Amino acid sequence: QVQFVESGGGLVQPGGSLRLSCATSRSIFSIYAMGWYRQAPGNQRELVAHITRDGITNYRDSVKGRFTISRDNAKNTVYLQMNSLKPEDTAIYYCNTVPDRYSWGQGTQVTVSS
Repeated sequence: QVQFVESGGGLVQPGGSLRLSCATSRSIFSIYAMGWYRQAPGNQRELVAHITRDGITNYRDSVKGRFTISRDNAKNTVYLQMNSLKPEDTAIYYCNTVPDRYSWGQGTQVTVSS
């Protein structure tokens, strides 16, 4: 059963922007903190940003000031606005609860390259 549907990735030049979206079920969204994770080739999956049910956010240092996580409670959707993208942001981006409790979705590929 697909728990998370990620979208919005693509190819962008350094300095560009993308907005990722993740839709999930009401039963998950209403209970847990939600997070965006990413996995680059050869690397472990890492938590990029997360947001609590109350809207408190936290980011890993490498994306602070560039990425913004938000959630739409009416749509059961969490977003990741990514600005000033760098080549090192290239990865597959996934969403899940924090900590991750469910199977991973397919993710959405983000490629930052000139």
